[in-house]
Amino acid sequence: MIDREQVQKVAHLARLQLTPEEEERFTAQLNNILDYFDQLSELDVSAVEPTTRAIDVSNVVRADRHQPCEAREAILEGAPDRDGEFFKVPKIVTG
Repeated sequence: MIDREQVQKVAHLARLQLTPEEEERFTAQLNNILDYFDQLSELDVSAVEPTTRAIDVSNVVRADRHQPCEAREAILEGAPDRDGEFFKVPKIVTG
């Protein structure tokens, strides 16, 4: 069971400012969701094969092809900083 204090804590972590009415509404909604999960946990799914989606879907995609970029220089001109033929970005890995 989720209480209002937990909703306030999550709202704080998410940097959300909720009105008291929203806190009350979200507390009720989250508890309804958890109740539904409790109902689902009662089902025997031992004979159900795990899947990644409810229906079988396959993507239709084109094959990847390597080809030169005609507008390479135009793209590089739009970079905030570059080093020759490369984008220059700030270092994010510390050693």
